Amino acid sequence: MIENPRADELVDAVAKWIDSIRPGLPPRDAFLARVAANVLSVVRRELQLGPQADAAAMERLSALLGETGEVKALNALLCEKLRSGEMDAETPGLIAALKANITDQIAIDQPNYSATGS
Repeated sequence: MIENPRADELVDAVAKWIDSIRPGLPPRDAFLARVAANVLSVVRRELQLGPQADAAAMERLSALLGETGEVKALNALLCEKLRSGEMDAETPGLIAALKANITDQIAIDQPNYSATGS
């Protein structure tokens, strides 16, 4: 089995190449190249951080819901319980679990984001 380059390394290499040619592009193409490079950065972070974030979310949601399953199914169950009123902001652990899940997702999607503005 070939071990290198890994998917995240390939994505990073393409993003760097796009950034290297971007200055010589017409303005519209330079903008689109920047968007493409940013998308590849999100993909790289998803590859690197996504499995750990999913595992942590699954653990938190399983503890909160008293159920096991994949993250998507657990999220769907949580939504059902929230819609029905079975769970709400007063449910012990709910807000903490949601904040932790959101923090993990923001680390992938917008790692420079700061909720405190600092």
